[in-house]
Amino acid sequence: MPMWLEAGFWGLVAGSALVIGAAVGYLVPVPRQVIAGTMAFGAGVLVSVLAFDLIAEAHERGGLVATGVGFLIGAIAFTIVNIHLSRRGARHRKRSGDKQVSEQEDGGSGLAIAAGALLDGIPEAMVIGLSVLAGPGVSAVAVIGIFVSNIPEGLASAAGMRRAGRSARYVFGLWAAIAAASGGAAILGNVGLGGSPAEVVAATTALAAGAILAMVADTMFPEAFETAHELTGLVAASGFLSAFILSSLGR
Repeated sequence: MPMWLEAGFWGLVAGSALVIGAAVGYLVPVPRQVIAGTMAFGAGVLVSVLAFDLIAEAHERGGLVATGVGFLIGAIAFTIVNIHLSRRGARHRKRSGDKQVSEQEDGGSGLAIAAGALLDGIPEAMVIGLSVLAGPGVSAVAVIGIFVSNIPEGLASAAGMRRAGRSARYVFGLWAAIAAASGGAAILGNVGLGGSPAEVVAATTALAAGAILAMVADTMFPEAFETAHELTGLVAASGFLSAFILSSLGR
């Protein structure tokens, strides 16, 4: 299988978890405590993948400077775009309660939420495409970690969208599009940086990692803490440890 096709396939697999989570969140009345718990676990998984897979690999391949600069640029870029989208109605795009605004309350918020979902998903997919460049094959830890974390993201967001009165067509159309975009972003990350110097690949991996960490802090932990605040730390730590064990077994 060509390298770019392998990257696109695994990016699509990881992105498909968003659709699975959205289907559960929209069609099943999942208790908010359960949603918050799964969000905390998924956030812990992502933080572990960042620390022990992405940043460690970027540092090993490109050194401290390339990794540090890329990481900061990714976090800053995500924050700037996220602030812009938040002011247009996408602030609570991953909240399962009644904080998401409807189109009637804030015209154009549906488009902002869609753009925010794309912003959240693209860095994760690019990481998968970049991991194929490191070879041989894709990073199983990255794919599994992103897949696991995507389920609560889709679940919480779709539950909130339903409460805000958004249609099933909007919800499932959005997450199907994001899943497809995840495959495309993985291909882009793989093809666009194929043959690039190690420092460039490392900086780009770190850039995506910085954006993902900013996303976790801005959109996942708030949902986890609001409802399950007494257990958020423990559940997140469990997710972190689970991903660390998986990473250790894969080495």
